[in-house]
Amino acid sequence: MGMRAAASAANRFGLGARPGELAQVGDDPRDWLRMQLRGGDVGTAFAGLPTSAAYLGQYYDLLRARRDARKAASGVEAAPDAVPDPAQRRFRRQLAMEAVVRQRVAVRSAQGFAERIVRFWSNHFAISVDKRIAAAFAAPMEREAIRPHAFGRFADLLLAVERHPGMLLYLDNAQSIGEDSRLGQRSARRAARRPDARKRGLNENLAREILELHTLGVDGGYAQADVGELARALTGWSVPGPREDIADGQASVFRAEAHEPGVRTILGKAYRDAGAAQAEAILRDLAVHPATARHLAFKLARHCVADVPPPALVARMAQAYLDSDGALPALYAAMIDDGAAWGEDARKFKTPDDFLLSALRATGLDGDADVRLALQLQAQLGQPLFQPRSPAGFGDIADDWGGPDALFKRVQAAQALAERAAVASPAALGADVLGDALGTDAAMALRRAESTQQGVALLLASPVFQWRC
Repeated sequence: MGMRAAASAANRFGLGARPGELAQVGDDPRDWLRMQLRGGDVGTAFAGLPTSAAYLGQYYDLLRARRDARKAASGVEAAPDAVPDPAQRRFRRQLAMEAVVRQRVAVRSAQGFAERIVRFWSNHFAISVDKRIAAAFAAPMEREAIRPHAFGRFADLLLAVERHPGMLLYLDNAQSIGEDSRLGQRSARRAARRPDARKRGLNENLAREILELHTLGVDGGYAQADVGELARALTGWSVPGPREDIADGQASVFRAEAHEPGVRTILGKAYRDAGAAQAEAILRDLAVHPATARHLAFKLARHCVADVPPPALVARMAQAYLDSDGALPALYAAMIDDGAAWGEDARKFKTPDDFLLSALRATGLDGDADVRLALQLQAQLGQPLFQPRSPAGFGDIADDWGGPDALFKRVQAAQALAERAAVASPAALGADVLGDALGTDAAMALRRAESTQQGVALLLASPVFQWRC
């Protein structure tokens, strides 16, 4: 397929070429991508990081410490977040290390397409750390729920995510209670006796986002009644409370006493009351619904091919997904095997995350200090890690990221990274990681740069480097 296709495999489907990577892609870039359909091997990169269960315990410890600090103030005005320094510092250090390890894995990976797929699903199932209760769980959810299932069946990925404490806490399902459940009836009686008592009840947030964002899509044919029914089926899916033991490292639980009893009807199909299995059955059916196939195929094609992907490509991807009963490798293979995914119009403007990862990969900047700097720059460019501020995730088209101020900040970021890079020849590096896409004019400008650092900055800030072509 030629050098252009090799560059597309590494830079558009992958996370950006590292020096020498285009030669490794070789003459069959599709085969290079297919070899990654089993998922990337990260070795022991995440070893030693806390589990979600451990983070949940630490979160409750912090809440207790803050409560004790307020009591110890004995009427003295105290900051609401007052907490013993060691506990607070340890918690923040762990979360900072989560971010560094995650980015470093992506920078060093030889399987950029597999890593892109993991990040795609992480944004598809977005939780935002600006909601404090979910702040500790975004990175663990990617490690524990998304990464192990991103190359299996979508139904298994969907179930793993929706049961994860990060999603249950972020979208408030941990507190959702069926009106006719035992807890719901108890809460109603208490409210009747004490008008000032808080009455707990049904929360539809998770159900709505499952239907609108995670499966069928906003035009997927569901109604508000389906949202309510799914929310009732999901009651009882929760996390251990601060007074409960987090047994066997389990950070999610099913509370039968909170589950709304009865048959639930979703999209015209009735599901018997079977406790936690009721919602599981619904999610498995949603996972292989034709609307879900179209929704996922469109989002993946938009992410990897073009802002407006060819409709015929999306249709073929959706059909391959349905024919395989929701096997995600079939969805990926249908995309990379299709000629439309390699056309002249196939290109994507880099998000800040894409830009900085590809810059780190190209320049070989993979130390902790380099990654921390890139994370700071990413926040300045408008894409702070795990903070989309919406369950819809970060935007995925050029209009979301290509404003004049954003482009100026990218130039500044390119300069900051260039000062740290040890590159012998910016022109040679540009040809190595971009191939023919570099162009003669850009190559000439890099050769004429007054210094190596200026040449690297020109390369990273160049229009061709800003696009995944």
